[in-house]
Amino acid sequence: MRTIDLHCYPGTEPWITSQGPYVEALATYWKRPWVAKEEGDVAAELVERGIEAVLVAFDIETVTGTPPCTNAYVAGMRDRHPRAFIGAWGAVDPLKGERAVRDAEEAVKTHGVIGFHFHPIMGHFSVDDRALYPLWETIAALGVPVMVDVGTTGMGAGMPGGMGAKIRHAHPLAVDELAADFPGLTIIAAHPGWPWIDEMTAVALHKGNVYWEMSGWAPKYFPPQLRTDIRGRLRDKVMFGSDHPSMPYERILREWDELGFSDEVMHAVFHGNAERVLGL
Repeated sequence: MRTIDLHCYPGTEPWITSQGPYVEALATYWKRPWVAKEEGDVAAELVERGIEAVLVAFDIETVTGTPPCTNAYVAGMRDRHPRAFIGAWGAVDPLKGERAVRDAEEAVKTHGVIGFHFHPIMGHFSVDDRALYPLWETIAALGVPVMVDVGTTGMGAGMPGGMGAKIRHAHPLAVDELAADFPGLTIIAAHPGWPWIDEMTAVALHKGNVYWEMSGWAPKYFPPQLRTDIRGRLRDKVMFGSDHPSMPYERILREWDELGFSDEVMHAVFHGNAERVLGL
């Protein structure tokens, strides 16, 4: 079966560095060292497993003061390893204002990203903030989709005050607002969205331009109602993602298989929906 991973971070030094003060907290959350891999090793693992991944850039520079994992970097990694990577999500920091708009235009026109990923909790913004609408207008005009994290995150989890992050910024109702105001913009919610899985289900069902990828959670923890909806009313909405390097592929793929979905459902989730919606 073709396997498209819509949410694969590079896992290399530029990506680790871009997380600034959250590196230690992530190591604590995932219970293992949060250290960089070699680019070639990341690509080799994907090729070995037959996974075609979309890389994800990362930019929360306004919050951390650390350099982003840039659009140019993920585009270059994509081009250096075409068997492993079939695309790249760009990232711009919405709090940079007009700079973010210029960065978005350059990312599409110069680096060929397929769209943009946003991490609202760690970026300290909500996608329904009207101050950010010029950026969404630009992205919509460029004709590319966005991928927006929903639900809580391991970044800052367990630390005093969550290191300043607010989980309400990643509530699915912010995605609902964005989808209503930009009906021509394709939006992919990233992660199951706990603790708001039911709310995210409602948004995905109600908004025709909203889809959903399930990265960042062990599939065995998907609640019963989500498992039912993936094989039923969400069958044409759900896509596969890993959140690499958060969890090993061996575990993620094994647990998806253990959910017991039909071949028809698995083909839709692992490649069919991404092919149809994103043209991959």
